[in-house]
Amino acid sequence: MTNTIAATRLTILLPAGRLPLAIMEKANELARKYQLEIYLSTLQNLRLMGIREEDLPTIRAELAALGAQFKGPGKFPVPRVCIGVRDCSMGIGDPERISALILERFKDREKTKQKFKIAISGCTLSCSGVLTTDIGIMTTRKGFDLYVGGKGGTSPKVGRRILRDLDEQGVVAAVAELVDFHDAHTETKQRMAKLLDHPDFPYKEAV
Repeated sequence: MTNTIAATRLTILLPAGRLPLAIMEKANELARKYQLEIYLSTLQNLRLMGIREEDLPTIRAELAALGAQFKGPGKFPVPRVCIGVRDCSMGIGDPERISALILERFKDREKTKQKFKIAISGCTLSCSGVLTTDIGIMTTRKGFDLYVGGKGGTSPKVGRRILRDLDEQGVVAAVAELVDFHDAHTETKQRMAKLLDHPDFPYKEAV
């Protein structure tokens, strides 16, 4: 009979997909020391895989000392973004800035119900998956368009555009209203696509 060792994982949140060098170095050091795998998730986070349960508190503490934040129940989702105008010739906006404004707005929120994701693009090509995400924010030359209810999976769905030509504060305010609606009409976890036809949904389709 072969004995198996219980293992777990730890997901480090990386706002705008940016990996601080100090955290990268520490993750590499810990992976070597504890023989872990490093996985870069599709949500632009860094995950340490194969952690022994008894090693988790030490690993977590060493990363937290460098300012690392971790995924956990009720944690507000970090938006997935493209690299934007600073690093892309097609970019016309700065999705990292919009992501930072959203995270600042929700940083003190004690708990957010699962399950939804946010994506932000720096142009209409939407490389970050704006059209197939629960809340999608697309940069245009007139401002920001907001999409809701997109998803992938076995039954993919393109999001519904509900607002056009928003400014930055308009984006944050609309996201806040959608998050509050999601929380108020979800028992445990729910994709936004299933709430679009709710009679109290706050927005109609914007053509």
